[in-house]
Amino acid sequence: MWTNEYTAISPLSARSIWEALKALHEGKLAYEGSDTFVLHGPFAKGTRLSVTPAGQETFESVIVDLVDDVTYADETSFGDLKLLFRHTLKSVEDGTQVTHRLEISGPSAADVGPELGPQISGDFDISMARLFESAKAFERHE
Repeated sequence: MWTNEYTAISPLSARSIWEALKALHEGKLAYEGSDTFVLHGPFAKGTRLSVTPAGQETFESVIVDLVDDVTYADETSFGDLKLLFRHTLKSVEDGTQVTHRLEISGPSAADVGPELGPQISGDFDISMARLFESAKAFERHE
């Protein structure tokens, strides 16, 4: 298995970040450099989605884990490889900690992961900053 993750903290609530993350994966939100998503059913575990990275071919994925305000994960199969993308949200004193993790597994993961993984996850920091910026629109002040 090959893994990489990026973690950052936002002063925004987990709810606001979750709503932005959900809107992105429902195809209702896009920002510069974001993948384009098309859900084929409800935003729920087991639902398939089409993912189109900027400038690349569309591929199919499936939501494999979803707990509101806590975690979202989808998995994509490419030959004997499985790519698992997971966002985990955790409330902390300063706001919300978000970890975006990529796991590449399968028989050839140890060989392919070190080359493919950084190509996929190299922009996690930029993507998360843009997600946080988009999440500001979902923040509710009471």
